[in-house]
Amino acid sequence: MAADSSMRAVGWARSLPISSGVKAARDWTREHLNTLGWDRTAPETVDAVLLTVSELVTNAHVHARSAAQLVLAWDSECLHVTVHDSSPALPEQRQPSDEAPGGRGMLLVDALADTWQAHPCPNGKDITACFRPSSEGVQLAARAAPSSVCS
Repeated sequence: MAADSSMRAVGWARSLPISSGVKAARDWTREHLNTLGWDRTAPETVDAVLLTVSELVTNAHVHARSAAQLVLAWDSECLHVTVHDSSPALPEQRQPSDEAPGGRGMLLVDALADTWQAHPCPNGKDITACFRPSSEGVQLAARAAPSSVCS
């Protein structure tokens, strides 16, 4: 079967300095997921994406002590959520301790996302988590994608 050369994609990007806080990242992400209609068609996926964005942006701000570059890309099958920070250290899944308040972020991302990967970059690293809503949610989101979609 030949590959479909008519794949449509839409994406958004935002820089989040440490001073912006994680709530700004969640609010911005929610706004864009709503343009895809996910608030109606895939609310559970919205919740998973928002929690993942919170964790990844927090990691950039707290552990990397860096601004976070947040990119959302929807390719009609998967929402790719990428956070770039300036630290070259790749994330490690730690065993959480009952005494420690943190250490669960990447465990949450692993549980929430369909897949995730971390890649070193010349100026830090990218962590990308992918989310696939139900097939019904995908069909509705594809129809609801903004008119600025590239072909």
